[in-house]
Amino acid sequence: MKLVLVLSLVVATCLGSTVRQQRRFPDDFIFGAATSAYQIEGAWDEDGKGENIFDYENHNFPEIIVDGSNGDIAADSYHNYKRDVEMLRELGVDAYRFSISWARILPTGFDDEVNPAGIAYYNNLINELLKYNIAPLVTIYHWDLPKTLQDLGGILNPEFTDWFEDYARVVFENFGDRVKKFLTFNEPREICIVTLMDTGSDVKDKINSKAVTTYSCAKHLVVAHAKAYRLYDQEFRAKQGGECGITISVPWYEAGTDNPEDEVAAELTRQGEWGLFAHPIFSAEGGFPKKFGEALIEKNASLVLADFTEEEKAFVKGTADFFGVNHYTALLVYANKKEIESSMPSVLDELDILMEPGENWPVSASSSLTLAPDSIFKALSHLRTLYNDPVFYITENGWPTDSGLDIIDNDRVRYYRASMESLLNCLDAGIRLKGYMAWSLMDNFEWTAGYTQRYGIYHVDFSDPARTRTPKKSAFVYKHIIKHRYVDYEYEPDMIMTIDEGH
Repeated sequence: MKLVLVLSLVVATCLGSTVRQQRRFPDDFIFGAATSAYQIEGAWDEDGKGENIFDYENHNFPEIIVDGSNGDIAADSYHNYKRDVEMLRELGVDAYRFSISWARILPTGFDDEVNPAGIAYYNNLINELLKYNIAPLVTIYHWDLPKTLQDLGGILNPEFTDWFEDYARVVFENFGDRVKKFLTFNEPREICIVTLMDTGSDVKDKINSKAVTTYSCAKHLVVAHAKAYRLYDQEFRAKQGGECGITISVPWYEAGTDNPEDEVAAELTRQGEWGLFAHPIFSAEGGFPKKFGEALIEKNASLVLADFTEEEKAFVKGTADFFGVNHYTALLVYANKKEIESSMPSVLDELDILMEPGENWPVSASSSLTLAPDSIFKALSHLRTLYNDPVFYITENGWPTDSGLDIIDNDRVRYYRASMESLLNCLDAGIRLKGYMAWSLMDNFEWTAGYTQRYGIYHVDFSDPARTRTPKKSAFVYKHIIKHRYVDYEYEPDMIMTIDEGH
C-alpha cells in the first residue's frame, strides 16, 4: 500500500510539472522584441539629423554617465538595420517594437522641415520587417526630445501639445500605411520625473517642487497623447486601419504587511508612480487620481498642483485602443518608515513612504531590479480591475547584467521563464493580454549606466567597429518558447542560431 501511494505521488508530481511546463500560449499571441532609437541607432549627426537632448547632455555633461560614454554610435543600427531584422527572423518573432527619432525626421523639432533621409531610414526598416512578415510596433516618442524644443521649455511649455501633434501627423502620414500599431509615448513617469529631474543640465536648477513640476509635465504629456490619438482617430484610422495606445511603466507595488497604513501607502505609490498618467486616460472619471493629490497637499498645504478642466478630462478620457505596460520589477511598500532620501527622484519623496525588495527576492547585480513572485499577473490584475478590463501588451520586460561577454546568461533565462509563467497566469485569468515584447533585442546604450549594463538577448561587441551581434542563451530560450508556445524548463540550447524559414 505504501509503495502504491509513493508511486501515485510521484506520478501526480510529474503530471503537475508537465501541466505547468506545457500551458500553451494561443497561436495569435504576439511575441516580439523592443528597442529605442537613441539607444541603438547611432549616426547621431548623419544625414541631416538634428541634435536631441541626449546628444547635448552626454556631450556636455559626460560625468552623469557611469562610464562617460554616449549614444553617438551605440549599436550602429542606422547602418546595420538589416542585421537587426535578421536577428528578429532568427528568433521567429511576430513583431518588433522600435521608436522614431523625432530629431532624425524633424531636425528643428518642427514640421516645416522634414528630413528625407530620416524618413527613408524608417521606411527601409519598416519595409525590411514586412518583407519577412514581422509587424512594426512604432513608438512615436521614446524620450529623445529635439534640443531646439527643450530650449523653448520642452514638455513644461504648454505649446508642447501642439508640437507633438504636428510631429505625430508626420509619422502617421509617412508610415501609417504599413504600421498598424502606434504608441504615442514611452514611460511618461520616466519622462516627467527621471529624465526631467535627473539631468546634468540647468533644468534641475529650475525645479522648486517635484510634485508641482511632475503634475505640470504629466498634464501636458497626457494632453499631447490625446491630441495625437484624436488626430489618428479622426484623420487616419479609416484609411490606415490601425490602433494607437500608450506605454506606461508599471512596477508592482505591494503592501509590506497587512497593516491598513501600508495598504494605503502602496495604493498612493501606485497612483504617484503610474496612476498620474494612466488615470486620465483609462479611468471612468478621468483626471488625476484624487487621493494622491490630497495626500501631497495634506503634507504641504502651499502646493498648487495642475489639474484638468472638465472639458480636458473628456478630451483625454478613453484615448487609447490598448494599454502598453513596461514591467520589470516589484517592491514592498511601508508607510511612515522613510529613513533616507531616495537616490531616484520621485514625487513620492514628498511623502513618508519606504520601498524595498521582499526577503529572498533575487535582485539584479547591476541594478535594483527584483525578480518578484508573479508580479506581471499582480500588476495587470490590478489594472484590469481599476480600468475596466483594457487590452494589454507587455511592451518591455527584461533583466540586466553587467557588461562583458555574458553569452551564458542564466539569470536572464530564469527571469524570462518566470515572466512567461506570469503571462500564462494572466491568460488563464481571462486578462486581455495580447502580446509581449522582450527588452531588449540587443545590448544598447543604457542611459546613465552607459554600456556597463546590458539588457540584450543578443550581445553587441562595442569594441568592434562592425558592432558584431551574437545571440545569448536567453535568445535561444526565447526562440524555443516562441516556436513551441510553452515554457520548457529542460530545454538546453546548442547555441547555434539559424533562421527558421518555416515561421
